Amino acid sequence: MEMNDIIEHVRAMDGVLVLEPREGDGTPEIAWGDVFFYYAPDGAVPRSQPFATVVTKDYPDDTSSRLDRPGAFRVNVAAGADEFRRWTGHGPEEPPAPQAAPGADDAVAAHPVYAGLNWLAVVNPGPRTAEAVKELLAVAHDRARERSRRRARSGGGAHER
Repeated sequence: MEMNDIIEHVRAMDGVLVLEPREGDGTPEIAWGDVFFYYAPDGAVPRSQPFATVVTKDYPDDTSSRLDRPGAFRVNVAAGADEFRRWTGHGPEEPPAPQAAPGADDAVAAHPVYAGLNWLAVVNPGPRTAEAVKELLAVAHDRARERSRRRARSGGGAHER
């Protein structure tokens, strides 16, 4: 899977806002080249976190994926507790079950920084994880849409369509 395949797959989902920070657009330099996916049917950036991201480089507190390699990227997904347990074999606060080494390519793993929030990550998705990545992105999108609708019903000012 190429990064553009993922971007286009998510862009085709209903109500998605795709942010692709670049030099000169006012975003912090550290975000340039990364991609952020929000549920935002009105096209306005919500106050909530994205439901998924694609990062293209190591961050100061996040180097275990070795994204400093040419062409490397990581898909990060707010998958929720059920999917997190399904893919990792444990809850975010439990001792981890054996899984792929941090930074292993084409493997679903706990996010190296945000596992405690039930985020999953896939470095350089390929044949083994392509369908899993699409499935996880759909789950995260559905969760973000439902969260937005709940907020709108309760008067939280979130997006609704």
